Amino acid sequence: MRTTIAPKMKTALLVFVHWVLQYVVCRDVTLPSGPLFRVAGFRLSLPCHVSGYEGPRTQEFEWFLYRDGAGGRQMGVVSTRDKGFPYAPFQARVRNGEVRVERDSGDRVRLVIQRLRAEDQGKYECYTPSTDSTYQGNYSGSAVVKVIPDSLQISYIRSLTSQPVPEGAELTLTCSSSIQSEQLTHLSVMFGKRGGGERLDGGADAEVSTIREIISIDKLLGVVPGRFYKKRYEDGEITLEKRNGEGGQGFYVMKMKAVQPDDAGLYFCEASQWIRDPDRTWQRIAQRTLDIGNLTVQQLAESLGVASSPKGEVTLQVGSPLILTCEVLGLASEVNSGLLVQWMKRGSVGRDEVGTGGVEVEVARMSPDGIVSWGDDLSRASGGSMEKVSEGKYSLKLFSARPADSGVYRCVVSVYAGRKNPSPSTPATLTQRSEGVVVNLKTKDVLVSAVARLPRGPLLKRGNTVTLICNATVTTTGPVQVQVQWLRWLIPEPDITRNTGGVPLDFGAITEPGLVATLMYNGIVKIHANKSEVSVDRLSDDSYRLRIHTATVEDQGMYRCHAEVWGQDQHGGWYNTGAKAESNLVTVYLYARAADLLLIPLVVGVSSALFVGIVIIATVTCCFMNRLARQRPHK
Repeated sequence: MRTTIAPKMKTALLVFVHWVLQYVVCRDVTLPSGPLFRVAGFRLSLPCHVSGYEGPRTQEFEWFLYRDGAGGRQMGVVSTRDKGFPYAPFQARVRNGEVRVERDSGDRVRLVIQRLRAEDQGKYECYTPSTDSTYQGNYSGSAVVKVIPDSLQISYIRSLTSQPVPEGAELTLTCSSSIQSEQLTHLSVMFGKRGGGERLDGGADAEVSTIREIISIDKLLGVVPGRFYKKRYEDGEITLEKRNGEGGQGFYVMKMKAVQPDDAGLYFCEASQWIRDPDRTWQRIAQRTLDIGNLTVQQLAESLGVASSPKGEVTLQVGSPLILTCEVLGLASEVNSGLLVQWMKRGSVGRDEVGTGGVEVEVARMSPDGIVSWGDDLSRASGGSMEKVSEGKYSLKLFSARPADSGVYRCVVSVYAGRKNPSPSTPATLTQRSEGVVVNLKTKDVLVSAVARLPRGPLLKRGNTVTLICNATVTTTGPVQVQVQWLRWLIPEPDITRNTGGVPLDFGAITEPGLVATLMYNGIVKIHANKSEVSVDRLSDDSYRLRIHTATVEDQGMYRCHAEVWGQDQHGGWYNTGAKAESNLVTVYLYARAADLLLIPLVVGVSSALFVGIVIIATVTCCFMNRLARQRPHK
């Protein structure tokens, strides 16, 4: 019984497994679900995919067309394995490549008709010859293609001429486009340019892009900037808007607020017609490109010039007005640019040759919004002015020039092409400097000398008032005033102990000085950090006094006076002539007072008396206690 049932069950099981495998692994050919609406004269790309097949991974494909109104007659279009497969209407088109099969992979291809014709409308069948062991599954699939008329229109309002456009000028391009279709289709418009490409991704072997998309309005009416123009779009420098015209005509206006050298190239406008297929994917079914013209940009560096006047060298008397003019040349009148104008100066009084070195400092500036600010010398804000005389012309005026105003002046202009009011973070398009103007100021000859001394008197003691005299002798003409500073150096400790006269043995060991007090040229006294009470006054035209009241040990040191001469110009203003002198060093050493000297023996005496008294009391007490201890046993 077992020998007859087991083989039957085994056979049934094999048949079942074979049937399941045939059911699971069966050929299936898929195409997009239709109908697919495409535009006459434009490209048709119809994909076909086969799966569940046996045999080689590279499958063969054959395409057939069932034209509308042909009574279901089959027409061979193109085959991947048979060059003689196409029927007569397609033979020439297949030979010249207008109709072809493009292979995406071994089992994925697409039928491409480069220029679709009205008679190409119908049902397309994709057939795959069998490579399977048994004929099982779906070996073909089909999709209906509807060919609609071409209604896509595009034109421009004004073309670009060959005339160069100055850097920073505004560029406006306008394209109009429309479609007339019974189907629900959408329109997108893109502005782009050819030329002026650069390497992508920064790689050495990257391909050079010669076409750039600038900005577009997509099929869903969203504004999309191109890859290289995102920053400028976000900054509001590139815009695109749609304006509705008559009869469904749309006008698309692109504006560049400030063209740059990299914007040179051939500009074009591209309109695309889109439709949504039954599988919910968007397909471009028509596209037209229209060249607007070539843009040439005249770079600012080729035209900009900055000139300052007077030319060369200027020599003035101290107190005379200094007037410098800066002129900006080569700016295009149609470009609305912001200007940052600065006056810079290098060198000053006190150098053997004006402007040969030193740090260049800013004297004054005028920002693009017309605000004037001054450099480190804020006193010039009330003693000078900076003005815009006319368009592109600026002046710097110092009402009463001082010796410190000598040096080499340059006008520095930063141009923000096409940006009248740039933000602080906006980089300048170009910065250019003028030639230098050498300004010399004639000053009267001034000679000055200074001598410091301690008046004769008893030895200085702690708590006394210390008096120092500075005699400053000035030889010149005209009214002058002397500004006197008192400085003090600490005396190294070893030098004090070894030199009762207060003269240091090693001058190099002296530390940096501290400023004690200043008597300004205008009579104002400034007392600097000091624990003691200090006063400064003027005894005569050439004699100045420093007094330290109730002097302490901290006031000891080496003192010197520093004299600077200030002159008066014809307007009554005071200026530093640059003449200065330093006096000799005077050492101040404070001795101890008599009361301090008497205190020492008093303290020593009291201490000695206390010590002797304690010793006597301790001795007597010790002896008395020992005697009492010996007498107790006898009792």
